[in-house]
Amino acid sequence: MFSMFPDHLHFLMFDQLKSWITWSWTYLWVLWFALVMAVFHLLHVPVKLHELIQQATVIVNDVSPKYYIIVAATSSLVSGIILYCSSYVDSLATNSLSTWFPNQVRTDSSHENTGSEAEESNGSSLSDSSVPECKVWRNSMCLFRGAEYQRFTNMTGREALSYYDMNLSAQDHQNYFLCSIDAGKFEYETMQNAWRERDPKVRLELAHKALAHNQNCATALILLAEEECQTVFEAEQKFKLALKAAEDNFKKSHSLSYGLSMSSERESLHKRDTNVLVYIRRRLAMCARRFGRLKEALIKEFPTMYVANVYENLIETLLEMQSYGEVQSILTRHDEFNLPKSATICYTAALLKVRLVAERFSPSVALKKGLTPAEMSAIEAIHRALEFNPHVPKYLLEMKPLILPPEHILKRGDSEAIAYSFWHISHWQRVQGALDMLRGTFEGTFRAVSFHIEKAHLFYPYPACTEAADRELLPSWHELSVYPRKETSSSLLFASGLAFGTVILMILVHQFPKPATELFNLPVQWLIQPLKQTYEAMDKFFLYIFSLIEQTWLFKMFI
Repeated sequence: MFSMFPDHLHFLMFDQLKSWITWSWTYLWVLWFALVMAVFHLLHVPVKLHELIQQATVIVNDVSPKYYIIVAATSSLVSGIILYCSSYVDSLATNSLSTWFPNQVRTDSSHENTGSEAEESNGSSLSDSSVPECKVWRNSMCLFRGAEYQRFTNMTGREALSYYDMNLSAQDHQNYFLCSIDAGKFEYETMQNAWRERDPKVRLELAHKALAHNQNCATALILLAEEECQTVFEAEQKFKLALKAAEDNFKKSHSLSYGLSMSSERESLHKRDTNVLVYIRRRLAMCARRFGRLKEALIKEFPTMYVANVYENLIETLLEMQSYGEVQSILTRHDEFNLPKSATICYTAALLKVRLVAERFSPSVALKKGLTPAEMSAIEAIHRALEFNPHVPKYLLEMKPLILPPEHILKRGDSEAIAYSFWHISHWQRVQGALDMLRGTFEGTFRAVSFHIEKAHLFYPYPACTEAADRELLPSWHELSVYPRKETSSSLLFASGLAFGTVILMILVHQFPKPATELFNLPVQWLIQPLKQTYEAMDKFFLYIFSLIEQTWLFKMFI
C-alpha cells in the first residue's frame, strides 16, 4: 500500500494547521502588522537599524548596473542548475525505488495480463502482444448511436465518437454477427457489406435491402435499431422484433448442435446465433434501464455472459435498486485475480465499504482517536481503486466535465473513467458523505506520493500506453486526463520568473539609466512617503504609550 493511514492523519493535521494560519492571516492581519511594527520599534535602537539602512543605501548607490546584471545572470544560472539537479535526483530516486519494489510490479503485471480466452478473442489490441495492457475492450453500457450519440452531434455540432472507436465497433460486429456458413446467403452478405461500410446512409440502405429480402434478418434489425431510430422507444421496438427472429434462429442452431457429429460450420453458426441473442437481450436491458424498468434490466439468463462484461450492467442496475447485498455477492464472484479488473469492480467495492462509515466519518475525530477498522478498510478500498484507475475521482468530484462514454474503453484509462462515472456518479451522490470521504482520500493520497514516486510505480505499475490509446478512442475536442502528469511546483516557477524578470530589468537599467532611474524613483517615493509617515505616527504612538506607562504607580513601584 502506497499510503499508510498514519500518513493520512498527518496530512489531515497539516491541512488543519494550514487552515488556522490562513484564517489568522486573513482576519487578524492588523494585529500581525502591529506586532511587527512594535518589534521594529523596540529593536531599532539595540540593533542600530538606522545605521544599517544608511550603510545599505550607500552600498547600493555605489554599485554599478553591471553588478546587478551579473547578479541576475548568476541567479538565473543557479535556478537552472537547481531545476536540472532536481530532475536528476528525482530520476535517481525513481530508479532506486523500482529496484526496491520489484515484487509488487511483477504481481500486478500478472494480475493485469490474466483473463479468459473468450475475452482475449473479443478484445482489440492497439499494440503488439508484448504489451497486453493496451488491449481495448467493448463498453457493455455504450449508448445508442441514432437515439443518443447522433442527437448529441445534431445539438452541439461535435462528433460524439471518434473514427477509430467506430471502426473497432465495425470489426466487433463482423466478429459477432458473421460466420462462414453465411456464404451465398444474400441477406447476410449484404449485412457483411453494411458492417464494413463507413457511410451511415449506405449502411442503412444495405440494412433495408437485407430486411426486404428476409424479414427475419436479426442483424439488419440490430443495425436499424442502433443507427436509424431517433428515440430509445423506437429502438426498443426494433430490438423486440429482432429478439423474435434471433430466438427462432437460436432454437434451430441449438437443435443442430446436439450430437457427436457436429461440424465446425454448425458450431460457428450456433456461436453466431448465441452472440446475436446475447447482444439483443443486453440492448433491450439498456432500453429498460432508460425507462426505469429495473427488474427487466437485470440480465441473469446466461451464466457465461461475463464474456461481454454484462456483469457491469447488472451491478449498475442493482445499485440503482439499492440492492447492496446482491451487489456484494456479485463482487465476491468477480473480484478475483483470475479475472481482469475493472473500474466498476474496484470503485463499487470501495463504495460499499464507504457507505458503512461515510455518514459518521469525521477527520477531526480521526485525528484525535484514530481510524476505526471499518474506516481503515474503506480508505484502503479507495486506495485500491485509485491504484487501478486514478482518473475516476476527477469526474465523480466534478473536477472535469463528463462527456458521452465511448463504445470502447481502455482499462485504467480516461475512457474507462468516463464510462464508469457516466452511470455511477449518481450512486456516489446518493450515499451521504461518500464523495467527501473520496475527496479527502484522493487529495491526501496524491499529495502524499510525489510525481516521480508515482511514476516509479510504488503502487500498481501504470501502463505507459494509455495516453496514446485514449487519444484514439475519445473525441479530439475532449481534454484528455493524463496520469501521471508532472506539475512544476509554484516555488520553482516563482524563482525562475523572478530571475528572468530581474535580468530584463537590469538590462533596461543599463541601457537607459536616466529614464529608468526617474521611472523607478516615482513608485519608490510613493511607497516611502506613506511608510515614513506611518513609521513616525507609530513612533509617536508608542512613545506616548510608554510615557503613560512610566507615570503609572505600578511602574514606579516596580522601579
